Amino acid sequence: MKPYLISLAASVMVGLLYSVMDVKSPAPPTVALVGLLGMLAGEHAIPFVRTFLASGMH
Repeated sequence: MKPYLISLAASVMVGLLYSVMDVKSPAPPTVALVGLLGMLAGEHAIPFVRTFLASGMH
């Protein structure tokens, strides 16, 4: 979890720097980022459901 928090903090700092310098971010549009989030959620959904059902919590 720590690498994720470090990555998030670093990206927020870069975003703030870009804002102060009035530079347009090279990041993809929000729609693309939402699509990537959906792909990650789908990738983890099957293992999560399998674990949930195997634990007898259904």
